[in-house]
Amino acid sequence: MSFIQLGDVKVERGGKHIYIIAEIGQNHQGNIEIAKQLILQAKKAGCHCVKLQKSCLRAKFTKSALDRCYDNPNSWGSSYGEHKEYLEFTLQQFDDLQKFCFDIGIDFTSSAMDEVSLKQLDELDVPFIKIGSGDANNFLMLEKAAALNRPLIISTGMQSVKSIDAIVKIMRDANKTNYALLHCVSSYPTEPKDCNLQMITVMSKKYPEIVIGYSGHEIGINISKAAVVLGAKIIERHITLDKNQKGSDHKCSLEPDELQQMIQDINSISLIKPIPWTQDEIINYFNNNINITQALHGSEKRCLLACEWNCKSKLGKSIVAARDLERGRIITKDDICIKVSEPNGIPAECLQQIMGHSILIDIKEDNPLMSHLFSHHIEEF
Repeated sequence: MSFIQLGDVKVERGGKHIYIIAEIGQNHQGNIEIAKQLILQAKKAGCHCVKLQKSCLRAKFTKSALDRCYDNPNSWGSSYGEHKEYLEFTLQQFDDLQKFCFDIGIDFTSSAMDEVSLKQLDELDVPFIKIGSGDANNFLMLEKAAALNRPLIISTGMQSVKSIDAIVKIMRDANKTNYALLHCVSSYPTEPKDCNLQMITVMSKKYPEIVIGYSGHEIGINISKAAVVLGAKIIERHITLDKNQKGSDHKCSLEPDELQQMIQDINSISLIKPIPWTQDEIINYFNNNINITQALHGSEKRCLLACEWNCKSKLGKSIVAARDLERGRIITKDDICIKVSEPNGIPAECLQQIMGHSILIDIKEDNPLMSHLFSHHIEEF
């Protein structure tokens, strides 16, 4: 399918509509009134949609990950679990915010950060569900998401070419066509030299039936504008009321006036000439701006970037024991789940490499599976 229906907007690969998502994430500081202020500002700026994050903490994290000390200036609790609990809205609050968005005329959705949240968001009847970069290699959850009738938008930060191909295969195997892929780099903020906008062109050519977009974490608005003239039909940027607020995402977010300016510029730039533009045309338009030049350069082969290691280490998903497993147990899907664990275990994308293999020692429920538990070599993507 060369289009995706997002709310009332039909987003086509060759069409003129650019769908703009204001990523609130957890920039609401755990306060529903701040969330409503952000929604109002996103609507005023011209966004089509606001997006939050939905987590069931025990489904997303192991107990050890939740219990780890989290003592830093951005923390809302002494442990990581207390920090996340403070920032997590209830289902009733999600329902209230959805109604608030309906009343003012803006789409409301969220990232599903685990399988429990995926089911909850589907029941909430959001216009689409976002799968964040942290779950782009969570193939068990992607299989469940692909089985839904609801449209999906999947970010590809921290992913390799092999894992992106695996995402597309999961969707094809499920006959899923109403989904989009977003180029993304999971670094906050992302330096221009790491943005690798070339991947928008690469993905557009490689997957001609899929709408391609861009989820940006860079400072400023020009790189996101360049993404549009390369062919991105969905743009996602974080929104904040104040970049100096407590929280790690605020510094790579856009304040309302910046967001409004970006949307106005996108609406103007997309009318200048047919999209996509060549790199030379983009560089000339931006008057040889060094940040644009750096952002356009990069590898045509997506891999985990050095700047993404911190996010991968902190929030990357691992394969975890779903129950106590005895030595010699031959692993099946019923034996494992995918969570953020402390310490990290075998990466989630390596799932198929352990299926049908036996473990060498006992492992307790909620503990990560490590490569040394198996006699065969496990190759990361």
